[in-house]
Amino acid sequence: MKYKYTAMNARNQKKSGVIDAETQSQAMSKLRERGLIVQEISEAGKNADEPTSIWEMDFGGDIHTKKIAPKKLYLIFNQMAMMMKAGVNLSMSMSIMIESEKDKSMQKILKEMNENLYTGFTLSQAMRNFAGFPVVYISIIEAGEANGRLDEAFEQCALICKKTMALSGKIRSALMYPLFLIVLVIVVVFILCIVVLPTFKDVYGSFGAELPGITQAMMGLSDFLIAWWWLLILVGVVIGVGFSMMKKKNESFSLFVDQYIMKIPLVGPIIRESSLARFCRLMSTLTDAGIPIHRAMNLAKETVPNSFVRENIQHVIDDVQIGITIHDAMAKHPVFDAILVSMIRVGEESGMLGDSLFKMANLFEDQSDESVQKLTDAMTPIMTVVIGVVVGTLVVAMILPMFGVYSVIG
Repeated sequence: MKYKYTAMNARNQKKSGVIDAETQSQAMSKLRERGLIVQEISEAGKNADEPTSIWEMDFGGDIHTKKIAPKKLYLIFNQMAMMMKAGVNLSMSMSIMIESEKDKSMQKILKEMNENLYTGFTLSQAMRNFAGFPVVYISIIEAGEANGRLDEAFEQCALICKKTMALSGKIRSALMYPLFLIVLVIVVVFILCIVVLPTFKDVYGSFGAELPGITQAMMGLSDFLIAWWWLLILVGVVIGVGFSMMKKKNESFSLFVDQYIMKIPLVGPIIRESSLARFCRLMSTLTDAGIPIHRAMNLAKETVPNSFVRENIQHVIDDVQIGITIHDAMAKHPVFDAILVSMIRVGEESGMLGDSLFKMANLFEDQSDESVQKLTDAMTPIMTVVIGVVVGTLVVAMILPMFGVYSVIG
């Protein structure tokens, strides 16, 4: 049964809502457990949980399977870390988060988590009910609960979110620039072939002059694009969707593609360095949080987007399981730098593995920044030349027949 209530919290703020309970006295007991002083309570109607207007409706689907954006995770972890470091207890921190949250789906997630806390669940157990919280964050929170430093656990989660978003943003910006230039070339070719060339074709046809081979080729390309542009778009969409599905569903194909990408000049180093930076960053945080090495490596491995790097990490994990040291296991695979192997060895021998991994994460992030800059610097002149050659060829194909027209007129 549902009961509507109005109550005051410990900060003398008025709260109202709906609570499930078998009896009114049980509902009041639940509210008291939450630190609320009940002012008014009554049985609610059957539709008490339904939104009163379309603006309050939530179209997000099942909150237990809903994905949570990295930026939202960062805001939640960061705010929880700040409140708990300031001395606010977990229950009050959760209530403040619920009250301040504007997103309806996220608010429902936080409310259900808070209710689970009052029924005896730990925070990490409550988080496991929602697919939106990655396992790596849940493990850090679980370790924070075990050692009594939940505030530091939230701070570590926030740091991982921030670094992950920054790294992903750099990769996207690095790859989007050449992609933009390629799309620009394609658009220029389409406009010239579909809009400009047909006009010149009519002009030259009226003079009856024989067109040069390059002009005839461009005219043929123009006719093909005008007649079959829709087919080219359809084929492009089919190839793109098929490639994406194959990469997601077929592990062998995904491994082949990711291994090939690693060999592409300028692009490969960015992928490798960013993947190792993410792995080292998470390993550093997880080991410092007290999570066993083997579990930390498995958790960190799952966050690496490149399947080729991920497979190499799995080989290292397999070797570590049979008693081989991490640095010896890594030394077998060229994807791991010699400096990374050396630093891991120092960390293992000195008992400061987390510190060594943290330093390597910073190093790989700096190297990734340099690689991104190299790619941008190299792509600008290359694509300028490509655009110049393409446009120049089309312009020559349009202008060259004019000399033949002049001879016919003469």
